[in-house]
Amino acid sequence: MSEPTTKGTEFVKATLNVLGGKWKILILWHLRDETKRFSELKRLMPEVSEKVLTQQLRELEGDGVVLRVSHLSKSPKVEYSFTDYGRSLVPVLQSLCQWGEVHLALYHPS
Repeated sequence: MSEPTTKGTEFVKATLNVLGGKWKILILWHLRDETKRFSELKRLMPEVSEKVLTQQLRELEGDGVVLRVSHLSKSPKVEYSFTDYGRSLVPVLQSLCQWGEVHLALYHPS
């Protein structure tokens, strides 16, 4: 296998290690425009359990893509947003959305 192909495979694997997970891309999609509280993310994705949502957010935080901020007050809240580094994924997410729109139109017309 040629070196560029090997390197390309390595880079795709690295990307999948960060974005792989049933809910990660959807989480990032919901964070693309603004900071969200955990409860807002949960409301936007009712199919995901709190445990899995927490796990996926922690993994994204560990990979430097998402920032978690805790606010201690009468009613504690946790907010999530992109890091500067994570924000570089927004064009990728937009491309995925456009691809999905074309795919649905071609292969799953309503």
